[in-house]
Amino acid sequence: MTASRPTVTIRAGFIPLLDAAILILARIKGFAEEEGIDLVLVQESSWASIRDRVALGHFDVAHMLAPMPIAASLGLTPFGGAVITPMCLGLGGNAITVSNAVWYGMSLAGADNSGDPKRMGEALRAVVAERRRRGQSRLTFAVVHPFSSHNYYLRYWLAACGIDPRTDVTLTVVPPPYMSDALAGGHIDGYCVGEPWNSASVVAGVGHIVTTTSAIWKSSPEKVLGARADWAEQNPEALSALLRAMHRASLWCDAPKNAPELVELLSSSRYLDVAPSAMLAGVTGRIALGDGQPQAVPDFRYFAKRAATFPWISHGLWFFSQMARWGQIELTPATLDIARRSIRPDLYRKALGPLGVALPNASAKVEGTLTMETPVATADGRLFLGPDGFFDGKVFDPDLIGDYVAGFEIKGPGPQEG
Repeated sequence: MTASRPTVTIRAGFIPLLDAAILILARIKGFAEEEGIDLVLVQESSWASIRDRVALGHFDVAHMLAPMPIAASLGLTPFGGAVITPMCLGLGGNAITVSNAVWYGMSLAGADNSGDPKRMGEALRAVVAERRRRGQSRLTFAVVHPFSSHNYYLRYWLAACGIDPRTDVTLTVVPPPYMSDALAGGHIDGYCVGEPWNSASVVAGVGHIVTTTSAIWKSSPEKVLGARADWAEQNPEALSALLRAMHRASLWCDAPKNAPELVELLSSSRYLDVAPSAMLAGVTGRIALGDGQPQAVPDFRYFAKRAATFPWISHGLWFFSQMARWGQIELTPATLDIARRSIRPDLYRKALGPLGVALPNASAKVEGTLTMETPVATADGRLFLGPDGFFDGKVFDPDLIGDYVAGFEIKGPGPQEG
């Protein structure tokens, strides 16, 4: 049901990243207004600020790192307070970029323009080993936050390729908009971040994209809509209206015909403030890998397709498993229950079910088993998921998290993290 003018104000924080698109477009294209929502968008530069302003009640909802609501609900953030995930903001869209100097060393060790995570990891391992042999300092890689998909994807890739992220490299935190400048200034040697901040380094001539997170884990989850649990409980209809508006925005963003307009709208100083040439790659999925020209990267990003906005409990629990793997949390029945309850597919179903949207019957699945696009059971219509494989062939069963974590050879907190 729509309203003639906004009746409920919702304040939402966001970081200037492409994966904030459906939140931003819900306002720009009028979808929120049509649902009776006055959606007030507030730009922030760091995830720590987003986290704190949600906890303090400055924002009702926010564009958030997928693991952040789990971390907040577990009491791992400065101000605490339960945060829930009623919707995801898409699949994929991240990449790993290295400096020109690191790329040169990798190219001597066999790196190419394929973006293959195994091949690129082997080349990086050779660079790391050579630096160790020469007595040089460790490479420094940046992630956007300790409780971020980027931290876990980067660590997963490094460890699977024989590079211990605790001892073979140094990890640091840099806000997304500053990644390219930090690389150009020699403060870091590489980073994992969402678009457009990988392509920004390519356009500026200061970095090379070596692989994408969609190659590390196909159909991998990305950002989410985070909502304060108390606000969501007190404003159920407003939340449902916002989810409906964002669903419509996701369909609009996924339509290829809208790509030029999407680039134009998001590249403005009000939102991402980045050159359209840097924006285009992430929107179209044509990424300049290695030292090559832009090429189509399969399944690089989805805003709506493949249930991209459905909040899978198994996605959230994979991040939870990585928190346990790296010693950020203790894996217990209590912490697992808190993590599970922070992910709310029931609210997603409540909002979108009446619209006839094809929704999966299940709320969790075994991750890493689909080798091709596969139909799944739904209440209405047909829904296709996958492929969803991890590049190292591992499978994640959300009912066997303890066994999964125990199966990793490289795990535990680093020397400075214990």
